[in-house]
Amino acid sequence: MNKVLSIVLGGGKGTRLFPLTKDRSKPAVPFGGKYRIVDIPISNCINSGFNQIYILTQFNSASLHLHIARTYNFDNFSNGFAEILAAEQTLTHSGWYEGTADAVRKNLTHFRPHKPTHYLIVSGDQLYRMDLADMFKKHVESGCKLTIACTMVDREAASSFGIAKIDKDQRIVEFQEKPGPTKDISDCKIPTSLRTDRRSNGKDFLASMGIYIFNADYMEQSLDNEYMDFGKEVIPHVLATEPVNAYPFDGYWEDIGTIKSFYEANLDLTSINPSFNFYDENHPFYTHPRNLPASKINFCNINQALTCEGCIITNASIAKSIVGIRTIIETGASLDGVVCMGADFYETDIERTANLKKGTPNIGIGRGTIIRKAIIDKNARIGENCRIGFDKAEYKDGDYDLYFIVDGVIIIPKNTAIPSGTVI
Repeated sequence: MNKVLSIVLGGGKGTRLFPLTKDRSKPAVPFGGKYRIVDIPISNCINSGFNQIYILTQFNSASLHLHIARTYNFDNFSNGFAEILAAEQTLTHSGWYEGTADAVRKNLTHFRPHKPTHYLIVSGDQLYRMDLADMFKKHVESGCKLTIACTMVDREAASSFGIAKIDKDQRIVEFQEKPGPTKDISDCKIPTSLRTDRRSNGKDFLASMGIYIFNADYMEQSLDNEYMDFGKEVIPHVLATEPVNAYPFDGYWEDIGTIKSFYEANLDLTSINPSFNFYDENHPFYTHPRNLPASKINFCNINQALTCEGCIITNASIAKSIVGIRTIIETGASLDGVVCMGADFYETDIERTANLKKGTPNIGIGRGTIIRKAIIDKNARIGENCRIGFDKAEYKDGDYDLYFIVDGVIIIPKNTAIPSGTVI
């Protein structure tokens, strides 16, 4: 019988998501008010029946480790697990992971005892819902030793992805890693015979999603070298020697690689018909069960917003925003286009009194504060009568001590205290 071992790549430093990745890895960044980004690929694996999962981590991984340990606990009868494999020193290697392929290679000794017939490799920082079991079925039917999941993109997006050229049998005959905006890749367009109505609007190219299924013995053979990265080195090498199957995916997929894409993907969840749908009971996305009380909403005007568990919101106006777990929003506050990640804990009355004496704002958003087009990270303290994001037509990117501006979005970092009356 086939046995699939899933490998979730924990990502590198995540510099393009800084400062959200200042103290945590990219997959551990909160998303959608109550989830972490890593919950998406792990849930896709579980929903597809692949419940033996390793997560490979390296940078700022403590927060991710804690989340995985609290969230993914399988019963004794399923043989399932979701376990962290952090970069480690051994007698055969002493360095950090140098790339995606290197990370997998250095952990083969942990994978082999499971005797898998196939490896499923997924990225830990992408947003999508996919039936990975169907991809596996197509992989076995193809007779190929490697299948790459691909999504349809337009020419502009193709510049920053690995682009696959396929034949009528959906075999990849050419692969170009990040061809840039000027290179002529017109011969890589999807064949007319494979086009459907959903592959329109200029999305003429197939981009690798960084999701691979390898035959187990062939993956070991493909890693018996010094190649460090799958997309840049291993995949082109395989293509030169073996037929590779493409698995075209025409559902929603977003590589959450920048602050802009992260911000827009979050706010899209508040739409009446969001591109990405969390509301599917048959294929849920899992996260840490926190046992929080229901949110308390007092005299508020809320439009197109998500409010998560454990919030207390009083006499506030909230539009096109996400209100994360345990968020406290005081009287007269206004949020418009805000991604608020919430808090890790509630403050006690004693702590709140001590804050008052020190002149430190409580965790949450104070009275009369108005905020627009911003990301408020965990445990942020925003005082009373602050004005954030309203007084400039355009904001210049940079580090401004108490806050950052990236891609035109104001970011209040984790654990930051913004004094009352602050104008940004």
